[in-house]
Amino acid sequence: MRVSQLLIPTLRETPAEAEVISHQLMYRAGFIRKTAAGVYTYLPLAHRVIQKISRIVREEMDAKGGQEIMLPIIQPAELWQESGRWAVYGDEMFRLKDRHQREFCLGPTHEEVVTDLVRGEVRSYKQLPLLLYQIQNKYRDERRPRFGLMRGREFIMKDLYSFDRDAANCKQSYAKMYDAYQRIFSRCGLSFRPVEADAGAIGGTGGTHEFMVLADSGEAGIVYCPQCDYAANVEKAECKPQVKAIDATPSAKELVATPGAKTIEAVTKFLHTEPECLIKTLIYRIDAKLVVVLVRGDREVNEIKLNNVFGAMTVELASAQEVNQLCKCETGYVGPVGLTEVEIVADAEVPLMVNAVCGANDNGYHFKGIKPGRDFTINQVVDLRTIEAGEPCPKCGEPLATARGIEVGQVFNLGTTYSEKLNAKVLGENGKEQTLYMGCYGIGVTRTMAAAIEQNYDQDGIKWPMPLAPFQVVIVPVNLKEQAVVDAAEKLYAELLKQRVEVLIDDRDERPGVKFKDADLVGYPLRVTIGAKTLQDGNVEVKFRATGQVEFVPVEAVVDFLQVQIAAQLASCGN
Repeated sequence: MRVSQLLIPTLRETPAEAEVISHQLMYRAGFIRKTAAGVYTYLPLAHRVIQKISRIVREEMDAKGGQEIMLPIIQPAELWQESGRWAVYGDEMFRLKDRHQREFCLGPTHEEVVTDLVRGEVRSYKQLPLLLYQIQNKYRDERRPRFGLMRGREFIMKDLYSFDRDAANCKQSYAKMYDAYQRIFSRCGLSFRPVEADAGAIGGTGGTHEFMVLADSGEAGIVYCPQCDYAANVEKAECKPQVKAIDATPSAKELVATPGAKTIEAVTKFLHTEPECLIKTLIYRIDAKLVVVLVRGDREVNEIKLNNVFGAMTVELASAQEVNQLCKCETGYVGPVGLTEVEIVADAEVPLMVNAVCGANDNGYHFKGIKPGRDFTINQVVDLRTIEAGEPCPKCGEPLATARGIEVGQVFNLGTTYSEKLNAKVLGENGKEQTLYMGCYGIGVTRTMAAAIEQNYDQDGIKWPMPLAPFQVVIVPVNLKEQAVVDAAEKLYAELLKQRVEVLIDDRDERPGVKFKDADLVGYPLRVTIGAKTLQDGNVEVKFRATGQVEFVPVEAVVDFLQVQIAAQLASCGN
C-alpha cells in the first residue's frame, strides 16, 4: 500500500477531549474519529489492527473446539424478562420499541439469546460439550463515555458461551478458555496477568478471572504475589484481618469534645492518636434501606464487596439529610454507639479493636475507649475493605505488590445461573432431563487495541508489537527527486510485496522530517530509510521502532534481513 493512497489523517496537536494516551495517539495517528460520545469510526489502520486481533482470537477459539456463529444485536425483552435481568440490568441497557410497541434492547451481552438457541436445538448430552462464539458489536449506554475506546457505548467484543452436561465438564471448558486467553494475549505481544475478579452484572457462582494488560494508566488496581501465582483485582482480593499494636486493656467509654474535627485526619491530630485506632462509620443506602458500615480509620470500604454481601441493585452513600435523620448529627460525627434501629455491618478488623475512637452522634463530640461488642452490637462481620500493598498473600503469606491494569478479557463459570431460569436442559445418559452448565468468556477486541497502545508508546507515538502492527514495514524514500532513491525504494517495495511482507511505502512529496514523524507516530515496527548517501555505500537504514536501534544493511540483503526480524518478533510472542 502507498501512503499517498491511504486514509491516514495524522494530526500534530492532541484533541482536547482525549484524556488517555491511547485515545490521544489513535486520534493523532489517524486510527479513529469520533462519531458521537462513546461511538467511533475505525479508519483503515485501526481496522487492520482489529482484524489482526480478531484473527488471533479466532485461531485460538477454533483450536479449543469453538464454533463461530452470529447472534442478533437486537434482542427481545421477553428473553431478558425470562432470565430476570430486564429489570435489573440498569440504565446501561439501550432499550427500544418497534412499530408494534414490542420492547427490545441492543445487546450488551448475549447469554439469554444463546441459551435460547441451545435449548431449542440441543436435545442430548451426546451433543456436548458445545462452545459457541462470535465477534460482534456490543452496546452499553455508559453514563459518562470516556477514555476513547476504553469505555465506549459501542465496541467490538468476542464472546464465547460453553454448554456442558455437569459441573466437572464445565470446569474443563473453563480451563480450556483460560489457557486460550493466555495464548491470545501472549500472541498479541502484551504483558498481562489473569486475576481473580468479581462477576458483576454477568453473575454466576463458579468463579471468574479477569485478564489485565499491565499499564500505569490502567483504571483497575490489582494485587499480586511475587512469590506465588496469586493475583486478584482489588475489588475481589481477600483481606485477612491485620491487628495493629493497640493497648489491649479495655478502658471505660469516655465522651470527649472534638470541636471542628470532622475528618479522620482532624480527629487523629486533635486526640493525638493514629488512624488505625479510629472506627470509620459510613451510612449507605443499599437499595431501599440504610445500613451502617464500619471499617478501621486507615481503611477504605470496598463497595463491590459491600454490594455482594447484600446482593443489591444499588449501593450509594446516604445523603447528608438521611444521615442527620438517622444519627441526629453531621456526617463527621457519626458513630455506631446507640444505633439500634439500623443494621450494622463491620469489616473483620473492627471486632478486634480495643479502646477505639468513634463519632458520638453529637456534633463536636467523639467517644474514646470504645470496645466493639461491649459498646455496640454488630449484626454482620465480613471482609468489606480494599486490600493494600504489603499485606500478606492469602496463599503463601508473602507481602503483596500492586499494579495497574486494563481489563481486556474475562472468563466466567456461570454454573446453572441462566440455564435454570431459561429451562435449558438435555437428556442425560440415564434418559432423564438435566440442566445444562454454562460458562461465558469475553474479550474486548477494540479495548485490546487501546490497551496495547497504553503499554507500548513513547513521546513520539505508538510502538506496536509486531503481531498487531497495521503494517510491519514502512519504506521512506528521503528525496523523490533523486531517481536512484525512488528506483531503490520501488524495487524493495515490490520485492517485499512478493514475499508477502505487510509493507507500506511513503511516496508522498513531503520533507523527510514529516515522513519520519508520521512513521514514529503510527508506530510501524520497522522503518527502512533510503537516501542517496547510504545508497552510495550500498546500504539502507533500518530502524527498530521498539528500541530505537538503527542498523545499516546492504541493499541486496535487506529483504532477507527484514524477514528474519519479522519472524523473530512474531515467534517471540508465540506466533
